[in-house]
Amino acid sequence: MPTVPLFLHTVCRWIRRFTLLWITLLPTSGVLANDDAIAAIDWTLAETLVALDAPPAGVAQVDAYHAWVGEPELPDDVVDLGLRTQPNLERLSELDPSRILISPMFAGLTPKLSRIAEVETLDFYNGERELWDQLVALTHRLGDMVDQEAEADALIERTETRLERQRQTLSSTDDRPLLMIQLMDERHARVFGDHSLLQAVTDRLELENAWQGTTNAWGFSLVGLEDLMGIEARLVVIKPLPVGVKARLADSGLWQQLPSVKRDDVIWLDPVWTFGALPSAQRFADLLTEALEDADRA
Repeated sequence: MPTVPLFLHTVCRWIRRFTLLWITLLPTSGVLANDDAIAAIDWTLAETLVALDAPPAGVAQVDAYHAWVGEPELPDDVVDLGLRTQPNLERLSELDPSRILISPMFAGLTPKLSRIAEVETLDFYNGERELWDQLVALTHRLGDMVDQEAEADALIERTETRLERQRQTLSSTDDRPLLMIQLMDERHARVFGDHSLLQAVTDRLELENAWQGTTNAWGFSLVGLEDLMGIEARLVVIKPLPVGVKARLADSGLWQQLPSVKRDDVIWLDPVWTFGALPSAQRFADLLTEALEDADRA
């Protein structure tokens, strides 16, 4: 057997050492990341995870999330899982999450989703106790789940402290009641009252909600604009608006006769997830406080 020259033997030895070192230093995210990856079908769970600095690896309807939730924004690398009501199971399988988070609204998806990963249902807006307490409990639960207990505590404290500061700021502004709505078309709207996130926020800001009618488990009633006609209050309209509605409102005699529209003091707010948790509560409080202060200075 021919002998290997000493220099070639040395070179081969160093190549082997370099190869072992290179393998050792390879990033493990491609191998290990999915062990902790979470997919979120529900936007309320997704926004809370982002606020806890533990964003989900996949979220349903990413573009619609940004249109309806606004903030906190999802990271660019979050995988879009398709429709919330019909997630893309192939894409979800490729993501290979350790668990999939849903709310009771999407419980019907459990049999399909559980073939891919463990499915965990987190309940909120269930009417069993005061909504704010439910959202605080949800924040703690998600914080425990992703090992972000300190972040959960900080998010709760930060939100409550900021709302208290805003309450003090608004104590000297116009104290007229507010009528908080989302337009469904040019003739119908969701109006928010008891059990809603918006009510929970305005309670903490010590602002009066003009809507005293019944609401569903999500805190709103679907009404015709004529049902708002006799209510003396300042309208707060939360975007987004359905396509074409803004133009049709300009020609709507019904809309033009609403007291707030006639006074030209309607407040238009950028999108807020009205069925959200603490991040959406803070976003709504920020937008509303700024709008009321601007109107007071005008």
